[in-house]
Amino acid sequence: MTDFSLSDLERIVAERAEASPEESYTAKLISRGMALAAKKLGEEAVEAVIAAVTHDREHLIAESADVLYHLLVVLKAANVPLDEVMAELERRTTQSGLAEKAARPPV
Repeated sequence: MTDFSLSDLERIVAERAEASPEESYTAKLISRGMALAAKKLGEEAVEAVIAAVTHDREHLIAESADVLYHLLVVLKAANVPLDEVMAELERRTTQSGLAEKAARPPV
């Protein structure tokens, strides 16, 4: 098992976001705006779903890595620290998933 964590990835994304868009894909995504960063996240999520339903383990692993990376880019662009997302996940674990969903306001 690796010691690499989402916090490590968040730190790398933050560092690369400060680079020149000509030198960093992360900086380029962020400089082009939230719509593009979010679109890339959506594309990677769809690719992960396709890999999952076709039972393509190798691609599911690769696409999942892309999803996590692009999610952290979107969070960086929105100035949302990973710690806030993790706190929300932790809060949700205090009750069952069904109870948590039932308590959400209707959309």
